[in-house]
Amino acid sequence: MISFTPLETLKNVEFRNLLTGRFFIVLAFRMLATLLGWWVYQLTKDPFSIGLIGLSEVIPAVSCALYAGHVIDMNEKKRLLLICNYAYIFLIGLLLIPAFFNVEMHFTGHQITYFIYTVIFFTGIARAFIGPIVPSMIPKIVKKDNLPNAVTLNQAAFLVSSVCGHAIGGFLIGYFGIKWTLLVIISLIFIASLFFFQLNKQYSEYKKENINVIDSMREGISYIFRTKEILGALCLDMFAVLFGGAVAMIPVYATDILKVGAEGFGLLNAASDIGSMCIITMLSIIPLRKNQGKILLAVVTGFGLCIIGFGLSTWYWLSFMFLVLSGMLDGISVVIRGTIVQLKTPDHIRGRVLSVNSIFIMSSNEMGQFESGLSAKLLGVVRSVIFGGTMTVLIALIVGSTNPKLRKMQY
Repeated sequence: MISFTPLETLKNVEFRNLLTGRFFIVLAFRMLATLLGWWVYQLTKDPFSIGLIGLSEVIPAVSCALYAGHVIDMNEKKRLLLICNYAYIFLIGLLLIPAFFNVEMHFTGHQITYFIYTVIFFTGIARAFIGPIVPSMIPKIVKKDNLPNAVTLNQAAFLVSSVCGHAIGGFLIGYFGIKWTLLVIISLIFIASLFFFQLNKQYSEYKKENINVIDSMREGISYIFRTKEILGALCLDMFAVLFGGAVAMIPVYATDILKVGAEGFGLLNAASDIGSMCIITMLSIIPLRKNQGKILLAVVTGFGLCIIGFGLSTWYWLSFMFLVLSGMLDGISVVIRGTIVQLKTPDHIRGRVLSVNSIFIMSSNEMGQFESGLSAKLLGVVRSVIFGGTMTVLIALIVGSTNPKLRKMQY
């Protein structure tokens, strides 16, 4: 049994710097996601336009992910992390142009929307690199015995920042407007860079070797397909979240169905992350000791049922509670999946495996956003959410019945 010592892990100054930097950058990213969903829907009043935000980011992110994994494994990681950090500052800074000078430059709603899609396309390239870098650095910073704890704390920091980002983003939009919220987002990303600067450099084990790019990428992919526990966990994540992406439709629910405005939207948008944060805190005190594979399948099934409940609800607080519960179940799933991937992956291909992992994550979240927008356009908002929850349940049942290694997985 792997030990679980949160205090020992948090005594590691470098791990704290990495965690704090990630906290601020995820806080900014979640505020940005909240802002863009609200901004674009206010400009277009079309649910499909929200889905196109995800598509704009996922196409470059997924396209570059395999190459990004090769670059991460072959180069010094701290430098890459800082480059991506400042690329985000520049790209998000471009959004200040329509935010501050809309009246003077006479932008139309469609022009601003397409400009947003273009900027997000380029942030997708940066995301292909920044997504796998942080988790790939953790095993070199903490001891192996503390790795499950570090994964849980890393996810806890992610969820706390995600909750705060969604909620604060909604409140800032409601009280100060889009342009000042953008300035706060840029400032938070800069603060994150100050903590990343304090990290030690992590050089590649392949520094002096001539590695073929294609062979390098193929090695990471083949390892995942050989390791059924990783493959099953990633497939479960991708397809379940692909169809269970009800969060993408929250701007529509907040505006047209629940009628709660920007402030209510921010809290509703944070609901699933609040649930995840609560369960992650509990798992930090009472970790899962056995049957993690079976638990993973059960919580994904429950997640799908919560999405169905959210889709049917027309009462704000009931909708909020369904999202909180879905977040709690997803939080358990995230910890189990993250631990499986870290424990089953050797150091020398960690960047490539985590890049493939990021493809699953990005394709599930962003393509889920696109799928939700498209389904809403074809089926209607409520029916599209119910359809997504139903498909999530079916995916969990299929993966559970076809992947016995994942079902029997324990750590």
